[in-house]
Amino acid sequence: MVKYIIAKQLVGKLVVSVDGFRLGRFVDADINEITGKINGIIIEPDPDSDVASKLGKNDNGQLSIPYNAVSAVNDYIMIDRKGVA
Repeated sequence: MVKYIIAKQLVGKLVVSVDGFRLGRFVDADINEITGKINGIIIEPDPDSDVASKLGKNDNGQLSIPYNAVSAVNDYIMIDRKGVA
């Protein structure tokens, strides 16, 4: 059975790396308008996170994480930093 998650439920969820570093909070998803597939997620970086500060930020100061780097979504969103360019 496939579990569907409403995007509204994800906003504000904590985003952590699989190796235990806090990266920030989920803000939005980058969705392909034609296919409807998720290209990536956008997070507001945690200002106290050294790991988040090393990742590339967009013009708004947010982090854009490719969807293939998302390992799990449950109580928090887990990211594999190896998949982040």
